[in-house]
Amino acid sequence: MSTRSYQDAVEHLNSLQSNAATLEAVRASGGRLSEFAIPEMLEYLDRIGYTPSQLNALNVIHITGTKGKGSTSAFTESIIRHSKPEWKTGQLRSIFTVMTSLRVSFRINGVPISESDFAKYFFEIWDRLVANQSPGKVPTTPPMPGYFRFITLMAFHVFLELKVDATILEVGVGGAYDSTNIVPSPVVTGITALGIDHVFVLGKTISEIAWQKGGIFKKGVPAITVPQPIDAMKVLESRAEELKASKLSVVPDNSELSALKLGLAGSHQVQNAILAVELARSFLEKQTGVAQDPVIPTTFKTGLVKTRWPGRCQTVVDPKRTGFTWYLDGAHTVESLECCMQWFVNPDVGVPPQKAAHSSTASTRILIFNCTSGRSGESFLGKMIQTMRLRLALHEREKDAVLFDHVIFCTNVTYADGHFKSDLTTKAIADSDLTELKTQQALASAWSSLVPSYPKSHIHVLPSIEHAIKEVENIRSTTNDHVQTLVTGSLHLVGGVIEVAGLSNVAL
Repeated sequence: MSTRSYQDAVEHLNSLQSNAATLEAVRASGGRLSEFAIPEMLEYLDRIGYTPSQLNALNVIHITGTKGKGSTSAFTESIIRHSKPEWKTGQLRSIFTVMTSLRVSFRINGVPISESDFAKYFFEIWDRLVANQSPGKVPTTPPMPGYFRFITLMAFHVFLELKVDATILEVGVGGAYDSTNIVPSPVVTGITALGIDHVFVLGKTISEIAWQKGGIFKKGVPAITVPQPIDAMKVLESRAEELKASKLSVVPDNSELSALKLGLAGSHQVQNAILAVELARSFLEKQTGVAQDPVIPTTFKTGLVKTRWPGRCQTVVDPKRTGFTWYLDGAHTVESLECCMQWFVNPDVGVPPQKAAHSSTASTRILIFNCTSGRSGESFLGKMIQTMRLRLALHEREKDAVLFDHVIFCTNVTYADGHFKSDLTTKAIADSDLTELKTQQALASAWSSLVPSYPKSHIHVLPSIEHAIKEVENIRSTTNDHVQTLVTGSLHLVGGVIEVAGLSNVAL
């Protein structure tokens, strides 16, 4: 009998995950299965007792893009919360950004809902779906929704029950066929940068990606985007006209924000902050009926400075291990990994300035890396190494051409006994890949190819995150150096390190 606990809710939710074979079948379909996504999602919405028009009460800011949409969502929510402290904000963060706990995807006034609330709302939706499985108008609709659809349905329910004044809704995948794309009339829609690296990862042209992302445009609703590649911009303009958006605006440059110390580190965050400012400005004008000052208000700046998002260009001093500093960035595309290295290889972050290079406090630098099976590890690592060397030359540190003393390639499996933390469980990786460490072996081979002189004994291929943490501790035990460890390539990897290393109290 179900205990109706948070853990029980997580186990029920994990039962809805698609396995690796199913995901491969979807990819092999060439996207044809996506055509049923919105009709099926609407059928599930009806089964839990809501109509699409009721979702308009959520006052949605809908955000998509291939990079930066999580940061933009975080900036936007913080701006609105600090501008209107009497309002209640709701935010659904993409499940792909979940690092340590599923409940952090659901935020009220910037704070994750509690485990007890998660369990309560989860089973309210679960029970409605189980009780109402009669065949509907769409014959392809499975009896229960998949993992990501369920999360979206639950978010709608939570935010309606709590009567939020503003909902920041982050697209999970794509746009047109995403499970979040059933709100008839959001207040404003936004598109972050359309990264060229996704063209290769997804096997689509930039125009096809833009068509998908532009699918969130709605009739009579303003749309805002950052500058895009020419072909992508043409498609977005066409989609805005096709879907009858009230207007499509491109955000201007803003030198004022470039000088502001944003709450999220990295120079690449400036563009995300500019988009967030314009989304918040449009939203507040519509909701209050008051024209916004073209000068950025102090409340907006406060929101940008106080924005927090764990696992993005984040420095964490280990509270329990003396001489350990962790650098956490869930970058998982070629472009975001380039941004990660631009952040880390910096005198203010992972590399001391030249004058301090020979100080008495030496550092041992370690890279812990993983990426999703099927992506090109060589291109990922190649871009990281190239950016690292350029940054070292910029800071007159060419002698440190290979910055890391050790590199560790491990799976996203949380514990040494082969188990995942329940919130981080994934069925999307084939068992054979995990057992044989295929991805990790390929990464190690790629690293050796890219840096032929690198000592093989300093390249570690390990089966779990717990193994990786123990290896870092072993390296520290052989030296008195301060250990600086960069963790990147996967948000699940970052979340697992936070969990196993016991960093939750300071990192989250």
